[in-house]
Amino acid sequence: MKQFFEFIPLIVFFAVYKMQDIYLATGSLIITTGLLLAYNWFKHKKVEKMHLVSFVMVLVFGTLTMIFRDDAFIKWKVTVVYAIFAVALFISQYVYKTPLLQKMLGKEIEVPAAIWAQVNLAWTAFFAILAGLNIYIAYNFSLEFWVNFKVFWLFGFTIVFTVLTVVYLFKHMPKDKQETIVSAKNEQNKD
Repeated sequence: MKQFFEFIPLIVFFAVYKMQDIYLATGSLIITTGLLLAYNWFKHKKVEKMHLVSFVMVLVFGTLTMIFRDDAFIKWKVTVVYAIFAVALFISQYVYKTPLLQKMLGKEIEVPAAIWAQVNLAWTAFFAILAGLNIYIAYNFSLEFWVNFKVFWLFGFTIVFTVLTVVYLFKHMPKDKQETIVSAKNEQNKD
């Protein structure tokens, strides 16, 4: 359910864009992202860094979009956010010597450090590619096409890459952990 809430700002952005225009959609994106951040703070008494970075980027680029009436700013927001994620993952691995994904998920998923390094590097490349692809689409296709790409294609690519990552990690987990997960899944399916 938590994952669904994270997509509410994107759904609202798309709906308002279809009914009105990019500027009202951008305003609604700022408001709904801010409300989601506030909700998470009041409900969980914490805000994830990724959500905070996303909100700041939405606020800055969205405000510039509305002030200057130029949709280029909101288009660049996506590229900047993905670039920040790519750089953060890269730095965590090569400067701090511990992949960020391992820090985030290492307590729940037990795999060798070399596997975490591969997954972290794969996500670094994934975010870098999406950052470049977004800006290419933004400047070579219509606004309508870009909005659909942002809402559906980027989301779809991320879901597919997440599933592939989970499968890859599962394959490298110790056999006893794999069996525990499979047993738990089978028990859930019986209920």
